Amino acid sequence: MNQNFLNATIILVLLITSCGTRKVPTSVDQPTDMLDKKWQLIELNGKPVAEKINGKTPSLEFFSKDTSYSAVTGCNGIGGKFVFKPNGKIEFSAGMSTMMFCEDMSVEHGLKDVFEKADNFTINGDFLSLNKAKMAPLAKFKLIETQNASLDGTWELDYMSGTRIAFDGLYPNKKPTITFDTSNNKVSGNSSCNNYSGNMTLDGNVIKFGPLASTKMACPGNGESSFFQTLDKVNTYSVQENTLTFIMGDIAIMRFQKKS
Repeated sequence: MNQNFLNATIILVLLITSCGTRKVPTSVDQPTDMLDKKWQLIELNGKPVAEKINGKTPSLEFFSKDTSYSAVTGCNGIGGKFVFKPNGKIEFSAGMSTMMFCEDMSVEHGLKDVFEKADNFTINGDFLSLNKAKMAPLAKFKLIETQNASLDGTWELDYMSGTRIAFDGLYPNKKPTITFDTSNNKVSGNSSCNNYSGNMTLDGNVIKFGPLASTKMACPGNGESSFFQTLDKVNTYSVQENTLTFIMGDIAIMRFQKKS
């Protein structure tokens, strides 16, 4: 057999074998031990973080349903989207944020910086770290062993976005409330003027209201109409301790505090 022909045959066999054993890239695994749980911030840029900042526990949640994250900074609620990448990499994009000013804003500013810089994560038991490259962790969290926060009960509105009139101008005498009965998928409350009630649908943290019926008392100002118009835009929610946030897309548009 011609030697050149034999060499060519051997090379062809090796190429075919190599192609046949080449691994096809697979999708990035979801670290389920990190998702749909609440993580308390315990360290930021190497410094310990108090359990309460401005009376709130700084914390972080990752939601598997829509790949969104929600954080309590000790002042405002912030959030957005995240993407898992190979080899423990992660990428955050900014989204919703309430706009309150608090006495201590240091943790809030620090956490926003973490979400801008972090590109990977590590999980060790009940502890989660967000890191940049191989440097020291930007932020450390510990798992909070609590049951999922419940919507049930009555909540009072204390923030609403998208209106030209200041919140206190819309509701000078009485703030709107909302009461949930999740076992029957019912909702009721007061719009600051009329009582209302109706149905809701829940799917994870996705929520939709309607139809809603209300009493017909004449109401001064635009407070009631603004409340119902904004409520109709809500599609997801987040509960952090005694604070309920309604979200449209990735924008926080309403915030309530627990009354009972």
